[in-house]
Amino acid sequence: MDPEPTSAPIRADLEWLLGVDLRDLTSESGWIAAAFCEQNGLSINEFRALLFVMVAEANGMALSAGDLRDRMGLSGAAITYLVDRMVGQDHLCRETDPTDRRRVILRHADHGRDIAQTLFAGFGEAGDMALDGVPDADLEAAHRVLRAFIEAMTTARIPERSEQL
Repeated sequence: MDPEPTSAPIRADLEWLLGVDLRDLTSESGWIAAAFCEQNGLSINEFRALLFVMVAEANGMALSAGDLRDRMGLSGAAITYLVDRMVGQDHLCRETDPTDRRRVILRHADHGRDIAQTLFAGFGEAGDMALDGVPDADLEAAHRVLRAFIEAMTTARIPERSEQL
């Protein structure tokens, strides 16, 4: 006797599963971040700063120390100390913003770029293997879902932004 066919999951179930997956991804990312910090002698705030600068650069955005302060939720004095330390360790460098010469932006310095690339290089091969055979349409859908989650998380993180929506 054939088993009774299972019904297709309803949307609420799918959304719940995506939330579970996102929490699982966040948990695994935390472990990777901690190991990366330990291997490279970074504090978690230094790691977060490198990541914020990397994400901004990948999105073609210029990030100032003030922007970094806002993203990290640190005081002006704390971000100045963090950026000064990271510049001194060759993780970050300060550059004049080419679109506004009065503004100073943060970029990865050579050492910061090198260690960030070692973090993500390890994912390259594993990611390629994990996604082998996944159709392009599924990857496009996954990208849309992740961007929606990121937008929702950004809105939740910034109360004044959610009031504007």
